[in-house]
Amino acid sequence: MAEVVVGRDKCGEQRLVSLPLSRIRVIMKSSPEVSSINQEALVLTAKATELFVQYLATYSYRHGRGKEKKALTYNDLSNAAEESETFQFLADILPKKILASKYLKMLKEKKDEEDEEEKDDDDESDDDEAES
Repeated sequence: MAEVVVGRDKCGEQRLVSLPLSRIRVIMKSSPEVSSINQEALVLTAKATELFVQYLATYSYRHGRGKEKKALTYNDLSNAAEESETFQFLADILPKKILASKYLKMLKEKKDEEDEEEKDDDDESDDDEAES
C-alpha cells in the first residue's frame, strides 16, 4: 500500500491520518456489535472519514455562497445536505438554521392544526351518534 502523508504529530513525525485514532476507536467501540478493532480497520476508517469530510466541505464550498465570501459556512453545509442526494442522510444532522421566534410560531401553528383536527373528529363522532 502506498503511504500518503497527511500531517505531522506532536513530535514532528509524518502521519498517515490527521484524525486522532484513539477517538475513532472510542466511537467504534461504542457500538454493541464491536468487540475488538483491528489496527488496519481503524486507520482505514479514519482515512475514509477524512476523505468524506474533505469531499463534503469541498462540495459545500463549491455549491454554496462560500466562494463569494471565501469561507465555508454552516448554511453551505446544511444546503448541501438538503439539496444533494449524496448527502441527504445528513439532513437531520445539519438542519437549516431558523430563528427561535419562527420555530415557536411553527410549533403554535402545528398545535392549532392538531386542535382543529381533534375538534373536527369530535364533531364527526357526535354526528354519527346522532344518526344512530
